[in-house]
Amino acid sequence: MNLLVTTFGSREESERGRALMDDLEIPYELLSPEPGFRLVGVPGLVTAAESRQALSRLGKDGFLCAGWVDYRPASVPVPETEPPFAEQGVFGEAAISVLAPCVADQSKIRLIAQVTGDLSSAMPYLNAEMERVSFNPRVPVLTFMDGHRMVALHPRRVTVAKADELVDAWRTLEGVRRLVESVWARRQEIEPNYLTRERPRLSRSSSGCREPTARSAESRPAWPSP
Repeated sequence: MNLLVTTFGSREESERGRALMDDLEIPYELLSPEPGFRLVGVPGLVTAAESRQALSRLGKDGFLCAGWVDYRPASVPVPETEPPFAEQGVFGEAAISVLAPCVADQSKIRLIAQVTGDLSSAMPYLNAEMERVSFNPRVPVLTFMDGHRMVALHPRRVTVAKADELVDAWRTLEGVRRLVESVWARRQEIEPNYLTRERPRLSRSSSGCREPTARSAESRPAWPSP
């Protein structure tokens, strides 16, 4: 059976989606980021491809999701401990608003996560501390590799290309959050670097999946037109 998974840009929309699925008696599994990835993820839904298609035939108001991709079992577990929270931090929290398969490698996914903080202030410090990054201060955007995944920081969002699956995407975002907060906490000890740096050379395995473009969750309905 072909299974699909989606997530949401807010907890409210996630609850709305689950309520509608319950109301229509459509079977699904809940994929939760709790507790370890709760600051960078919203619970997702796993359901059969046929169930997703049935949504369009049953009418009713839909829900707004980030997009549907093929479900794959998690390559990493969700940590059972609470994530550290930086009260005076700069990242805040994150939620995935766009989820799509990679263009050249359908076994990987790409995503956009909206953040509640503003990453602009942290980028020059990250640029000073990290060895292999690309930094364009005029945009601003800071890009680096996390293994085979390409990560780009924008002022209010993080994009990731070539994540293994949804839980791996949450793991990547949590790693970014901790990196940003760690460097920001030590900013008094760091000389910020505002200079432009070129994009790091990508490996052949990572270059086949383009960075996702900025599309809002509102442009992604929960099901296709019949």
